[in-house]
Amino acid sequence: MSAKFDSFVVFAEMRTGSNFLEANLNAFAGIACHGEAFNPHFLGYPHNEPILGVDLAKRNADPGALLSAIRDDPTALSGFRYFHDHDPRVFDTFVDDPRCAKIVLTRNPVDSYVSWKIAQATGQWKLTDMKAHKSAQAVFDSGEFETHLEALQAFQLLLLNRLQTTGQTAFYVAYEDLQSVEVMNGLAKYLGVDDTLESLDKNLKKQNPSPVSAKVSNYDNMVQALSRLDRFDLTRTPNFEPRRGPNVPSYVVAAESSLVYMPLRSGPQAQVLDWMAALDGVSKSELQTKLSQKDLRQWKRKHPGHRSFTVLRHPVQRAHDAFCRHILTTGRGSYLQLRNTLVRRYKMPLPAGGPDETYDLAAHGAAFAAFLTFLKGNLSGQTAIRVDPAWCTQAQAIMGFGEVCLPDRIIREADMAGELQEIARAVGRADAPELGAGQPDQPFELAMIYDDEIEKLAAEAYQRDYVMFGFARWA
Repeated sequence: MSAKFDSFVVFAEMRTGSNFLEANLNAFAGIACHGEAFNPHFLGYPHNEPILGVDLAKRNADPGALLSAIRDDPTALSGFRYFHDHDPRVFDTFVDDPRCAKIVLTRNPVDSYVSWKIAQATGQWKLTDMKAHKSAQAVFDSGEFETHLEALQAFQLLLLNRLQTTGQTAFYVAYEDLQSVEVMNGLAKYLGVDDTLESLDKNLKKQNPSPVSAKVSNYDNMVQALSRLDRFDLTRTPNFEPRRGPNVPSYVVAAESSLVYMPLRSGPQAQVLDWMAALDGVSKSELQTKLSQKDLRQWKRKHPGHRSFTVLRHPVQRAHDAFCRHILTTGRGSYLQLRNTLVRRYKMPLPAGGPDETYDLAAHGAAFAAFLTFLKGNLSGQTAIRVDPAWCTQAQAIMGFGEVCLPDRIIREADMAGELQEIARAVGRADAPELGAGQPDQPFELAMIYDDEIEKLAAEAYQRDYVMFGFARWA
């Protein structure tokens, strides 16, 4: 046991070498790492047995019980791996505890993304012998990578700030350090354990040792996409530079007019983008987006008199959009793993393979009502599931905008046609086009299932938005 610490946490992400680090930690006498103890989809490892007497059901009901069991383990200095999307209910407890040692494992985010894409393609997440190796090339998706990067960046900045404000320091391990027995022995010393290793664990093998250029099928496209991202240094982690507020790359700048649109997820983005393109007589692909904070400042300096805006959507309609787009479907845009968890753990009545001819209005109403019930707990911090930007409160999202700039105008969707005309006139465009029609939700529109119960559930889940923005009944 350690005199310095009662427990430890390894902050890591998928495809950063955390399995290999854990294997070497467990090779030390007196150290026990219990896997992804707070992964919302399983306990420790897929198909794992209870950890220190705490099973999955008990952990989900009271994650503090598992945290206490790990901290109070009399047999070893116990710890676990924690990723940015693991159960947020325990984060404050262990991150503020100076008796919980902090280990931060980092890897070049491009390498970890490419490795993740290959593992998805092959279904192989660990390799113990080259005879079992499965090969594939990754397809680089710039939008997906930027979402991946933004999530990692936000969590690393949160972690760094919490360690600073609580006067703690962490032991940082780079992916390349994992092959150094000296570093592993130094980590043991940091934890207060006297045991040393003569050699590293030999069971796990590096799965994709080739250079990135050989592992990505559209490598030239990847290089071009990354060349636009000067907001961080690819060789340096965990702190990405420059620091910026959330969703800056999602801001959309008009092709010619001095307008900046700050989208809220699950809002009428497509409708607004069509209008912005028509305003300057261009295609949507000519609208400027994926800007860095520096790009945005430069654009503002070149466009005096500019205006920025965002569009609020009624919470019940926004929740329905998120539900149809990310939860109900099993196609593009679906959060498949989360969907499976919602069915298994929260008994959400979703059609197994997605909506088909047997999925009717009654089934849709019941499924959406169950999703709203889940959202109430999720937004209140009562579930192990992440609060996704697709359904977070709009109040919280707009507060995030304030780290960079607040919108000049917050427009309600119901008033959008007239207010977009006004904001266009404010930048000298009196000839603005009419707003086109939006696309209906699929497979059913909200109006077909909306009733008092749906409104009640939405108001309970989104009480903050209802109060903050004065929302009344949707219809």
